[in-house]
Amino acid sequence: MRSDSDVKRDVEFEIRWTPALDPTDIGVAVKNGVVTLTGFVRSYLEKFEAEKAVKRVSGVVGVANDLEVRIPSGEERPDPEIARDAVAAIKSWLPLSWESIKVIVKSAWVTLEGTVEWNYQRESAEKAVRQVRGVKGVTNLITLKPQVAPSEIKQKIEQAFRRSAEVDANRITVEANGSEIVLKGTVRSWAERQEAERAAWAAPGVTKVENRIVISP
Repeated sequence: MRSDSDVKRDVEFEIRWTPALDPTDIGVAVKNGVVTLTGFVRSYLEKFEAEKAVKRVSGVVGVANDLEVRIPSGEERPDPEIARDAVAAIKSWLPLSWESIKVIVKSAWVTLEGTVEWNYQRESAEKAVRQVRGVKGVTNLITLKPQVAPSEIKQKIEQAFRRSAEVDANRITVEANGSEIVLKGTVRSWAERQEAERAAWAAPGVTKVENRIVISP
């Protein structure tokens, strides 16, 4: 188990190493492997990138992202403009399903609603909006309506784990309750835990993933 001081040092280095981030106003605290980020960033994309940087560091078991998005003076945009660009971004990323997604903007915070068939569509919509200039945050309320038999889902996830070079399938168990999945077991890193969850979400028909996997380096 790595010490908190070692984790803190590596997190601070990883943040400085990330080109998309200005580390000037980002504070890092670590307690029992849980990293807390405080301070300010200039965009929601920066806030997201800071969290991604933390999760890449060995020894991190959790992240509390308390960074505040402060749009620089003169760069703030009215909600209608943000909404228009958010819709355009989603249309660009999802040309075949964008019409099923609704965009609501209030005080530069974007809420996504609607129904799609695949989780990648839900994630793509959020990724698209995340990059829109002036956005301070995103709430993704898009729901999934799968067209795959629940009996196939567990098998497909287990097969995906066995194919993956980044996941030790022998240490993870998959429980399926219809289209809702529970992952249990132990992994060596946060990155492996995330990869297991990503693989589960990639299976057709999954509407929910509860990740109970424990990190045990």
